[in-house]
Amino acid sequence: MTRHRLSRHATSLETIRVVVPEDALEAYENALGEACGTIGFFLDEATRMWTVEGVKDQGAYEDDLAAGLALAGLITGLDPVIERFETPADDWLARTASAFPEQLVGRRFAVRGTHLTGQAPTGRIALDLDAGVAFGSGEHGSTRGCLRALEMIAHRKPRRILDIGTGSGILAMGAAKLLHRPVLATDIDPWSVRTARENAERNGLAPQLRVLRADGWTSPVLTRAAPYDLVFANILARPLTRMAKHLSAALAPGGTAILAGLLASQVNWVAGAHRLRLERVLREGQWACLILRKPG
Repeated sequence: MTRHRLSRHATSLETIRVVVPEDALEAYENALGEACGTIGFFLDEATRMWTVEGVKDQGAYEDDLAAGLALAGLITGLDPVIERFETPADDWLARTASAFPEQLVGRRFAVRGTHLTGQAPTGRIALDLDAGVAFGSGEHGSTRGCLRALEMIAHRKPRRILDIGTGSGILAMGAAKLLHRPVLATDIDPWSVRTARENAERNGLAPQLRVLRADGWTSPVLTRAAPYDLVFANILARPLTRMAKHLSAALAPGGTAILAGLLASQVNWVAGAHRLRLERVLREGQWACLILRKPG
């Protein structure tokens, strides 16, 4: 859910903010994702409205942002107020680090920012990530759900593993460390590919993670490596439903799919689009994670 376009040397960043109802959340997340390096979502329980915020280098990707917002407006029929305000880079990085404490996820994982010192708790598998990409970390409910789901299906010992839309690479790294298997990780965004490779190197996993740029299931990279015993797809509800047929075809008999990036209210829609058996739904706040399995 993160596009890593923030310059390490920028003197100023800017935050773009929009408040929309739930049914417009996906469209405006995509819109801000066209230009912003980090995206976050926040629900106001009282109004049931979602605040979508993106951070980008000041003045950068303006055409991409304008096009994305125009498309979101056409799709949703909304014309929300777009707020913009300057965010000094040093202040943002400091706030991000302070707001990114160690995340203990499930029974096995500890997600740690590179600003932290000391060892991970005993018995935990450490996944070290740059605090500057905190929204691609275990802080988000959809990521936490995927790591918990991974623990639950680890006894199946999947051999061929794919993480499609890898983002920061956190799920691919979790699978590689827990299962001791190589993982193919792909993303359509070249910045995410670079970030995932850097994180793999940081965690000593470069030999085990093959990180490539690929446009979903249309890429021959994915089809050549099929069938898969385990597929992660932590993206958004609409693309999950669009890829349902391809995912089912690419899974080996008895294979498992862990799908996330969807709201709890979208579970039936996403699960119904797949010709797979729904084994379990994990919830983390407003977010849901599905464990699906192919008969066989």
